[in-house]
Amino acid sequence: MKQFYLLLFSLFSSVAFSQTPCENGTANGFPCSNFDLLSHISLNEMNASGGNDSWGWTDPQDGKEYALIGLNNGTAFIDMSDPVNPIYLGKLPTHTSSSTWRDVKVYNNHAFIVSEAEYHGMQIFNLTRLRNVTNPPETFTEDAHYDGFGSAHNIVINEESGYAYPVGTKDNSSNPSPLFSGGPHFINIQDPLNPIGEGGYAMDSYSHDAQVVIYSGPDSDYTGKEILIGSNEDEVVIVDITNKSNPQGISNISYNNVGYTHQGWFTEDQKYFILGDELDENFFGINTRTLFFDFTDLDNPQFHTEFSGPTSAIDHNGYVLGDKYYFANYQAGLNVLDISDIANENISQYGYFDTYPSNNNTGFGGSWNVYPFFDSKNIIISGEGGFTLVRDVNALNINDINESDFVFFPNPASESLTINSKTSSIKQIEIFSVIGKRVLNYNFSEKNKIEKINIAALQAGIYLVKINNLTTKRLVVK
Repeated sequence: MKQFYLLLFSLFSSVAFSQTPCENGTANGFPCSNFDLLSHISLNEMNASGGNDSWGWTDPQDGKEYALIGLNNGTAFIDMSDPVNPIYLGKLPTHTSSSTWRDVKVYNNHAFIVSEAEYHGMQIFNLTRLRNVTNPPETFTEDAHYDGFGSAHNIVINEESGYAYPVGTKDNSSNPSPLFSGGPHFINIQDPLNPIGEGGYAMDSYSHDAQVVIYSGPDSDYTGKEILIGSNEDEVVIVDITNKSNPQGISNISYNNVGYTHQGWFTEDQKYFILGDELDENFFGINTRTLFFDFTDLDNPQFHTEFSGPTSAIDHNGYVLGDKYYFANYQAGLNVLDISDIANENISQYGYFDTYPSNNNTGFGGSWNVYPFFDSKNIIISGEGGFTLVRDVNALNINDINESDFVFFPNPASESLTINSKTSSIKQIEIFSVIGKRVLNYNFSEKNKIEKINIAALQAGIYLVKINNLTTKRLVVK
């Protein structure tokens, strides 16, 4: 069986495939729960041998969504306006050499890209250029470059303040040395094509990743301040960086069984900080561990609780949206936790989509990053499997009212659909694709039961059936 799944993964890494619902725990061979597959683009299609980070951009002009995918040899741009048929628009090649590590963030319609490749610095790319790609894939050029450092492990951007914070930076020498002891480098990017370095902050330890916010949480001492939370190898560090010429350390906290303090994210109320430790599964032989800290008092952060996942896969980058925590779980793919009752330490697994079907072992293959912040609710998964796009099955049922009033069958369907109501007359039936395009529309004189609506023209995939403009149900077409 393991050899079969390894063969499947090899196949998935080299070809594209498209929309498949999660049924009976799988979607096109990927183990899943609560997440459907929308589409995939392999590393081969992007002419790369390795994948890593990802981020997203929504064009304010027309609402189109784009994926920015870090590769070993550059950054790929993907038009997701039709999530079932995404278009690989092309690549911005690396500034110097290839590297396993590349990180990208977005501010004011520009992408800011760093890498651990020597002399790479920070590439700046005007994302509005993606509107005019007529013959994809293109090879893009950077619009500006910042060389105030050589390499960087990561980049953080606070879109509210207009500052970028590369961390884990080294200088431009042939024998590169850490800058600011590996702490954050302050760069004013309010004019994106003319970045200005404004120093940095040397912490006690190397800063692997960070989050920076204008603070609006429960600690009124810091309301309106620009606060950095650094994940610093063996501790979490909180710093007030409002005054770039005089940043002030606030506090730090560690925890039991530290492997490598990797990356974390605030809950939306900024009361709790959720952390992933990248090496604790490896060092201590435990299952995926997610740590929760109470940051009610930034001067005195406290450990709150932890959650142990169902596999021994290593956790990587994670983000909070609403009452869910979405994180890349390497060989277990995307993992999502329900944190709605975090105050009472009730954490549970909500769902997953495993882009590495061969196993869930404690290794570094599989998923590196996820991006859950699009208005469409489409979620990017990036890493060894290239680009994968999924969606929460419950995000499709956006207006499900009086569900018991209407029943339709079969589901999944292929040729026809029967809809029945016990209590209401059926006057209109509309069927929409996952991007909101109406593909079928039927109007009826009042009937309770509609026999055999013809859906043979629909391609295989996931659709929304709207009845009487009231109730929306999910339909799978095979």
